[in-house]
Amino acid sequence: MTDTTDAHVHAPLNTETEPCGDLCIRTLAMPADTNANGDIFGGWLLSQMDIGGGVFASKIAKSRTVTVAIEAMNFRKPVFVGDLVSVHANLVRIGKTSITVHLEAWVLRRKEMRSILVTDGNFTYVSIDDRGRPQAIKPDQPPMTA
Repeated sequence: MTDTTDAHVHAPLNTETEPCGDLCIRTLAMPADTNANGDIFGGWLLSQMDIGGGVFASKIAKSRTVTVAIEAMNFRKPVFVGDLVSVHANLVRIGKTSITVHLEAWVLRRKEMRSILVTDGNFTYVSIDDRGRPQAIKPDQPPMTA
């Protein structure tokens, strides 16, 4: 019989003390975004990460992209009202039609001088054409600009 009590479900904690990767989105956590405990709702944070990841993926794919998978989401610390939330992206892999992006959400709290990693995960996006069908990613074109 195998003992699974030591199995790690979460990805290893980022040992960086500052965010790295492309800054994709920055927003302020507001009272309307709280759960019943008064903390920021995890779904709100996940949606902010997805928006930022979509911006990053579209820039890489040079096309529209859609989210097809979210893996290994790690909610490491709570987000509070008034926290400044920043989402940073790092490219993990480019496939024929898909892009996997590692996203990290960091917060800057009002009374702290350093950023804190609160959530991270891998998001996969697919490049689509104007009809919404998957299309090949063309790495030889210049990136889209916002």
